[in-house]
Amino acid sequence: MDMDVVIFGGGAAGLWLLDELTRRGTNAVLLEANALGTGQTVAAQGIIHGGLKYTLSGLLTKSATSIREMPAIWRECLDGQREPNLSAVRRRSNECYLWHTDSLSSRLGMLGAQFGLRVAPQSVSVNDRPEILRGCPGTVARLPEQVISTVSLIEVLATRNRERLFKVDPARIEFECGTPGEVMSIRIGDDFTLHPRAVVFTAGAGNSALRRSVELAGEAMQRRPLHMVMLRGERLPMFQGHCVDGAKTRVTITSEIDSSGRTVWQVGGQIAEDGVVWDERMLLTCTRDELRAVLPNIDLSSVEWSTYRVDRAEGIVPGGKRPESVQIRREGNCLTAWPTKLALVPQLAAELCRQLDDAQFKSQISNLKSQIDSVGVPRDWPLPTVALPPWETATRWLTNDDLSAPSQPAALPKAA
Repeated sequence: MDMDVVIFGGGAAGLWLLDELTRRGTNAVLLEANALGTGQTVAAQGIIHGGLKYTLSGLLTKSATSIREMPAIWRECLDGQREPNLSAVRRRSNECYLWHTDSLSSRLGMLGAQFGLRVAPQSVSVNDRPEILRGCPGTVARLPEQVISTVSLIEVLATRNRERLFKVDPARIEFECGTPGEVMSIRIGDDFTLHPRAVVFTAGAGNSALRRSVELAGEAMQRRPLHMVMLRGERLPMFQGHCVDGAKTRVTITSEIDSSGRTVWQVGGQIAEDGVVWDERMLLTCTRDELRAVLPNIDLSSVEWSTYRVDRAEGIVPGGKRPESVQIRREGNCLTAWPTKLALVPQLAAELCRQLDDAQFKSQISNLKSQIDSVGVPRDWPLPTVALPPWETATRWLTNDDLSAPSQPAALPKAA
């Protein structure tokens, strides 16, 4: 089975690339070992950033420059005015709120945040603030950054390309390489063998193992961990927003309704970065205090708390710093790609397509009918499902009483 492109990894990056290639007439398939979106995509907060957080120091950074066009591209796709048509994707909100602590550094950060951006904060009067922000002493603004359901995004992209998705067992995949990174064939058990012109790895943290499978030596990936907080309760309001303090995002809050009808908050930002070295109880206690400090009107009396850990997998950067834009490594006929942020996924797909075209991987097939139908791939081959969000898979939720109870000492060993 001759293929133009074989993609490994069914997160937002892989699925968006598959959609782009399919619309260009490229013969491509996507292989996924787990559920679609597993890992970073379904764990993401779903904010389509416009670069504001990268300008809080008052400077227009390269990170802000690379991402500032993205909200407009996403908005056109979500409105059905641009491909891929994502009008069926569920939007949590078309905007976020931005507020800051009442300090001089915060006010300067707010001013600096407006330089050079396509989206800028718009001040909200005291009377127009949502109830949860009424007690905040500093400036409150609206920021036209959309917030989407990442699970819904995966569902829509998967539906658009369903016949090109295959669930595979990594233990049954064998790569035949001429030289390191030059894939000649991909054998999937005894079922079928693919002969790709190009292979693209968009598997996030899984890229590291995939690269070793095609004999690429040396680590090309870094991980920047997060320890995220979730809280749920029937009286929590739906809310999307950032609290900034100086050049840092103190907390970032996004909201969704869970399968039982409760509001769930995901809390990221600086607290999630600091929380990497804390255990669950320490992080939840600190987050509760932080939310009460930045949202004086909030009622947390009846909520439940949980956490989850997720690694941001990225191309390696000296010193482990955050990459400033998308990252692609090309070795042989293999492309390894990391979008860095959800908002940059369209940019990553466009750049990958450009490199595939430059490498003469573009399909020469005039008939756009997929060869999958003509070469006899089993029609009952399993399709990957869509991963559940972290609040639906969390097994441990703590109450405020649990957090206030004294820690239990470790049990002493029994006497012999």
